[in-house]
Amino acid sequence: MNEKELLEIENIELKLLIEAIYLRYGYDFKNYTKSHLKRRILRRVKLNDLKNITELTEKMLYDRVVLEQILLDLSINVTEMFRFPEFFKDLREEVIPLLKTYPSINIWHAGCSTGEEVISMAILLKEEGLLNRVNIYATDINKQVLDIAKEGIYPIEEVKKWTKNYQKAGGGKSFSDYYVAKYDHAIFDQNLLKNVTFLEHNLVIDKIFIDANLIICRNVLIYFNKELQNQVLELFEESLIPGGIIGIGSKENLRFTSVNEKFESIATAKIYKKKIGC
Repeated sequence: MNEKELLEIENIELKLLIEAIYLRYGYDFKNYTKSHLKRRILRRVKLNDLKNITELTEKMLYDRVVLEQILLDLSINVTEMFRFPEFFKDLREEVIPLLKTYPSINIWHAGCSTGEEVISMAILLKEEGLLNRVNIYATDINKQVLDIAKEGIYPIEEVKKWTKNYQKAGGGKSFSDYYVAKYDHAIFDQNLLKNVTFLEHNLVIDKIFIDANLIICRNVLIYFNKELQNQVLELFEESLIPGGIIGIGSKENLRFTSVNEKFESIATAKIYKKKIGC
């Protein structure tokens, strides 16, 4: 069997795995980019010391632990505190003044991963005097990363980089005010999470659950094909109140999407406002 034939079989195996996940557990990855799926799945095959994707499919069908491994593999978990500081700086300067006009505020942080950017948002809101007026709904497809996010405990070696990010994002205090160091970990103040609700939510199949003033979903759309990007953006647009704000990743864009005409750019760091009347 030549290399081309092996590649064709591998692609068929991948399609069968994705279909099996959907039929058995209801998670739909059909419209994720194939390169992302294949790279992550082949890594899992190797880690589990299996011969091929077919063996992984069989184990997944009978063992939910294997499914959880795959879900973790396919989740987008690249994150850090105040990631891309210019985004948070623009939030502080351009979005916070708008949020201050509301008596209460709903923020949906979609694809929150292990929670670093949720805590970053909570710190920003605290410094701007808004934290007590805000409900933050932090969602992800994967329960394991949500469990980490709820704890707010991270490796201490990351803090030096996060401190620099915080300062670049316009932080006006000492970053060390927000955590205590213990046993090689940084334990963040649980008061930052008092108004945060962590929920499992699948952007592919789940629907609107709040009327949001602000939605943050950064560096998730890049893993979806065009059809799924439009579907998810339409969900966000419907979830936002008129004049609501959405923030997306630096490599993402609303141009050439189905919702483009309903938003206007208000900051260079990919932050958009839903037009009144839409």
